[in-house]
Amino acid sequence: MKRTSKNIALTSALVLTAGLALAGCGTTSNTSTPPPSTKPQKGGTVVMALPADTNVNWYFPLMNGLDDSLYNAYVQNLMYKPLISLHSNGAVDYQRSLASSIKPNAAGTQYVVTLHKGFTWSNGHPVTAKDVVFTWNLIKAASASNAPSPWPYVGAGTGGIPTNVKSVVANGSDQFTVTLNQPTNQEWFIYNGLAQFTPLPQSVFDKYPTNMTQELTWLGKVATDPTSSAYNVVDGPFKMTSAVSSQKWTFVPNPTYGGHKPYVSKLIFQYETSGNAEFAALKTGQIQVGYLPNSLWGSRAALNANYNLTVENELAYGDVLVNMNQGNSKASLNALGGVGNIFKNLYVRQAMQMGIDQNAINTASFHGNAVTEAGILPSKPASIFFDPKLKTLYPYDPAKGAKLLESHGWHEVNGVMTKGSQQLKFQLVYASGAQSFVQEATLLKQGWAKEGIQVSLKAEPFSTIVGLTNNQWQMEDYGGIDWGGSYPTGAGLFGKPGVGLNNQGYYNPTMAHLIALTHQPYATKQQSLQALYNFQAFVAQDLPVLWVPWPPQYNEVAKTVHIGNKYVQNPFTSGIAPNYWWVSK
Repeated sequence: MKRTSKNIALTSALVLTAGLALAGCGTTSNTSTPPPSTKPQKGGTVVMALPADTNVNWYFPLMNGLDDSLYNAYVQNLMYKPLISLHSNGAVDYQRSLASSIKPNAAGTQYVVTLHKGFTWSNGHPVTAKDVVFTWNLIKAASASNAPSPWPYVGAGTGGIPTNVKSVVANGSDQFTVTLNQPTNQEWFIYNGLAQFTPLPQSVFDKYPTNMTQELTWLGKVATDPTSSAYNVVDGPFKMTSAVSSQKWTFVPNPTYGGHKPYVSKLIFQYETSGNAEFAALKTGQIQVGYLPNSLWGSRAALNANYNLTVENELAYGDVLVNMNQGNSKASLNALGGVGNIFKNLYVRQAMQMGIDQNAINTASFHGNAVTEAGILPSKPASIFFDPKLKTLYPYDPAKGAKLLESHGWHEVNGVMTKGSQQLKFQLVYASGAQSFVQEATLLKQGWAKEGIQVSLKAEPFSTIVGLTNNQWQMEDYGGIDWGGSYPTGAGLFGKPGVGLNNQGYYNPTMAHLIALTHQPYATKQQSLQALYNFQAFVAQDLPVLWVPWPPQYNEVAKTVHIGNKYVQNPFTSGIAPNYWWVSK
C-alpha cells in the first residue's frame, strides 16, 4: 500500500508483485461492448500508453523507496515471473503462479513453498529454490541500515521482512522453507511477506559472492541501466529489446517462458507528455491500449469507432487526513493552531464525515463513476477481503452533524462553530493539477460550511503535500491509498503514530489491538477473515481518516486488440497481462 494521487497514479510496486503478471475479471462496467471473441492469432504489435510524464527508470525487481512505482513494476514483471499471482478478487492463483503450493504450519511460523517445474531462465538454467534463497539474501542485505546507496530496499518493514524471518532454506531444486521468528497470520505473511520473494537468476546476478557491499553497489547501478547484459537472462513472458527514457520501452516474447506464451510479436510502452497528447495519439491510432483522461470524459465519443472503453475500479480508497498531532516531541509534526486536540475528538470527525456529500462529489468530479467509501475497502471491485455486512455509518447529513457538535458545547458565532477560545476553522491543502480535485475540495468546503466549520482551500502539487505530512499542516486531500495486491490490514496506516503512513498522529488502543489480531495465526481462513472484518468495522466506526470517493480508470482498447478478458488491469493488483493480449488481423 502507498499514498497515491487520484490524478497521478504512481502506485507502490512492492505490494503489487503478487499478481502483476495476471489480469483478472473484476467488477467493472463497460460503456461499449467488445466484439465477439475469435480464436487468438499470433503476431502484431501493441503500443500501450503510460500515464502522462511517467518514466520507467528502475529495471531490477528489488526496488528502493525513491523508484518504487507501478510502471517500473510493469517492466520488471514482464521479465521476471513473480512467486505469487492473484485472481482479480484477491485469491491466490496457484495455476498461474510460480509457486504451485504454499503450506504453512498451524503456528504460522513455517511455510513450505513448492515451485512449478518447467520454468527456466533464458540462459537454459532452471529456476530453482536456490535462486529464491539468493533473492532472500539480497533482500536481507539491501534492507540493512548500512546498505550502500541507492538502497535500502523499499520492502524493509513490510510483511515482517526482514526482521521476522529466521531462515530461508532450499529443501531441493523445487522447494524451500521459510521459518519465522514468531507466530504470524498465515494469509498476511503470504500476501505481504512471501510475495516479495521474486526469484532472481543467481547465475547472473551473484557477481560478488564474498562481498555484499560490492554486490549491492553493482546492483544499484544495473537497476537503472536497461542496456546491462544481465537483462538478457529472464524467466518472464517477455524480453526487453530497447529502452529510451522519456520515449518508449520495447519488448518481444521470451521463447523459453514456461507459462502462457505471448501472442503478440512486440509490446511497446510509450511515454506521453500529457493527457491531451495521449488522447490525440488515440484519435490517430498510434496507441492500441491507452486511457481516457477524466477531464476528457465528455469527448469519449470521438474514440468510439475504433476503441472499446471500460470503466474499471481498483482496490483503493480516497481519504482526507486530519492532523491529530499535538504535544508531539517533534514539533514540526504538530498541527498548526493547536487543532490536533480538536481532531482527536471522535465526535468532531463524525460531524465532519456527515458534512461530506460523496454522491455530489462523485457526480461533479468523476461523472458518477467513482466508488463512494465507508471504510478501507471499497464495495467495488469484488474482493475476498470485503465484509458485505459493512454499512455506511455516517451518511451525508450536515444538520445532524451540526447538532452533534452543539451537543458537545459548540455554538455558531458569526457562522463558525466556537467553544471557548477554540474555533472549527481550518485550512485544507488539496492536490493541484486536475479540475476534479478543485471540484471535490469546493464541495467539501461547502458541506462543512453548513455545519459551521469554516475551511480555507490551498492547492499544492501532490509531491508537496506528501512532504507536508512531515511538517506542520491541518488537513490534506491528497488522494488516497492503493492496496496494490497486499493483505488489507492497518499496521502501517493506523497502528503506531509516526510509523509507516500514520503521519496524522492517530492512535486508539482498541484499533492497535484489532490490528494485532489480524497478524496472529488462525486455524482456518474464515477465522483469519473474521479478524480482518472486525478491524474493518472499527476503522469505519472510529474514522482515523475521513472518506471521499475514489475515481475509476477509463481504459481505451483498440477494437483490433483482444485482452483475454474484459479488463486491461487486474482490479485487485492494478497489474496487467499482455502475454494474453492478441491482435486480430
